[in-house]
Amino acid sequence: MIPMSTVNPPPPTAAVRPCSPPDDVARVALHNEVHARPTARIRLPALIIDIAVLHDGVTREAEWAHLRLLPGQSELVPEQLQDNFLRLRCDGFSVKWERHTEFTRYTLVQPLPAAAMLGAAEPDLMAGLVVSGPWLQQIPGRTVSAVQLAMLNAPLGDAPALMGQAMTWLGARTVVASLMGSNAFSAAEQGAAVSGAQGYRHPLGHSWVLTQFQLQEDGFERMLVVAPEGTSQTRAGRIASRLLELETYRLMALRGLPVAKSLGPMLAGAENALASITARLENKSASDQELLDTLVSLAAGVERAVAENVFRFAATQAYYTLVGQRIVELREKAIPGTQMIGEFMQRRLSPAMATVAATSARLSSLSERVARTSDLLRTRVDIATEVQNQQLLAKLTRGQELQLRLQSTVEGLSIAAISYYVISLLLYGGKALKAVGVPLNPEMAAGALVPVVLWAVWRTTQKIHAKLHDGH
Repeated sequence: MIPMSTVNPPPPTAAVRPCSPPDDVARVALHNEVHARPTARIRLPALIIDIAVLHDGVTREAEWAHLRLLPGQSELVPEQLQDNFLRLRCDGFSVKWERHTEFTRYTLVQPLPAAAMLGAAEPDLMAGLVVSGPWLQQIPGRTVSAVQLAMLNAPLGDAPALMGQAMTWLGARTVVASLMGSNAFSAAEQGAAVSGAQGYRHPLGHSWVLTQFQLQEDGFERMLVVAPEGTSQTRAGRIASRLLELETYRLMALRGLPVAKSLGPMLAGAENALASITARLENKSASDQELLDTLVSLAAGVERAVAENVFRFAATQAYYTLVGQRIVELREKAIPGTQMIGEFMQRRLSPAMATVAATSARLSSLSERVARTSDLLRTRVDIATEVQNQQLLAKLTRGQELQLRLQSTVEGLSIAAISYYVISLLLYGGKALKAVGVPLNPEMAAGALVPVVLWAVWRTTQKIHAKLHDGH
């Protein structure tokens, strides 16, 4: 019997609790994953600068060294960056650091400058930053997304006037805009909301978002969120999180499009080459070795393309799924005269994602077809090899038969030769006996012993064969 102390011992790092079995080593980390990136609380009016950079080749130590340059963060230690999320509170602003699989996000939240309120025309947001421009410019990595998000308070009741002010603020004739948080209120709730009893709640939604999805001269996109007075800091944080994640994931999803386009010529050439190989295989117009060399080269190129791009295509699909989720979370409703964000994404992003998905499927299909053609060629080679083996076996069998015949002939000659020498010896012996006076005719005696000698030699040969056969 196994001692109870040796059955499933708890891992050395697992917590042991008095009223439950020992914890799995990953239980606490998995449990806390839902709280890994808490939503910020944002007080309006606020300016949010969000920069996402690809961190390929960038170490955590480099990011830590850059964060230490912020005011009051000289005591920051590298261990604080091990959980992929860190919020630093500085004097009058905060900076959030998030490290993802492929990119790192830096999100700065500060009060919106007075010169950038709703009545302004294309305000210079970078002039009122609480951090220096060089600090943003020297963030380690390559920029994939940079967004300036202004969030301010204004009534949502007069839609035409609000739209005019927002378009002046953005400096654009055409914007993409949505009423977020649309809900189906009852008539009583709508009446209460209009009369002010619901405070910040608009009868059809809680805020507006407007953007152009265009890069400005400073390299940033601009977004404007207008929410009524009384919007809670938690709701403002959720709005900002969804919008910034939406744009970051949109751009990360689009990273698969250039890859898909660059693979087009290679896929077309590989498909034509495979069709040619298949036709030559069908028509038997080339040797197996020639076809095999061509097919191996083609298969190597296709598998290299699969290995180099399978992650990119899978990541594109994952990011696109997240984009769809964030759009659903916005709970949009159309603002008359503008296109909704979800509609804009559907019309502009879906074709690109369809191209990526089609290229990925095309590459996978090509790999499978190359494998099937390889199987066909392998079958053909196996059949040819089997035919050659059968021919070789037939030749070996015929050779063995000839060898047996030759061996039988040699054995017959050997019996005759041995018998001749034995009879000769007997003849000489008979002559010797006749010479000493024995009344014997040597020639007649030798002639009479010929059958006996032949039988005796043949019998001896058979016994030798039997012993050799028994020995095997």
